[in-house]
Amino acid sequence: MGRWRPPAPRSTAIITRDGFERLKAELDRLWHQVRPEVVKALAAAAAEGDRSENAEYTYRKKQLGEIDRRVRYLSKRIPALKVAEGVPADREAVYFGAWIEIENLGSGESLRYRIVGPDETDARQGWISVDSPLARAALKRRIDDEFEAELPGGRVRFAIVAVVYGEGAP
Repeated sequence: MGRWRPPAPRSTAIITRDGFERLKAELDRLWHQVRPEVVKALAAAAAEGDRSENAEYTYRKKQLGEIDRRVRYLSKRIPALKVAEGVPADREAVYFGAWIEIENLGSGESLRYRIVGPDETDARQGWISVDSPLARAALKRRIDDEFEAELPGGRVRFAIVAVVYGEGAP
């Protein structure tokens, strides 16, 4: 079995200023702090002799590969990203960077999300990718608009309850 993997679908190259700074900080930390430590540990493990039975060597080699893969990705991705700054003129419509409160019309459940770039999604914080089916369906909708989104559980109807812009939003 080969190592070939099909290419990932292209994601939108847009990001918030904070997300951009976090990616740059991650690249800097990986390259200047984490990678040198792993290289030192790898060299020490290699010096112990027989590498075929050396678990530390195997682990560090794999860890170095993962770090290099992430560094390579970030080095290519960061220059390609467009930082979206500012607030749209129409603050009642859903655009990139908005916090939205939506109501599931089937269950009555109220949900709150922030629409961010694909490189900065975080489910715990309620940050969803602009490429997600829910965000794509909500974009350009206004407060009190209803829309449908095709989710893994099936088609669901939602209504926009609130739209807020800015970092200080809930």
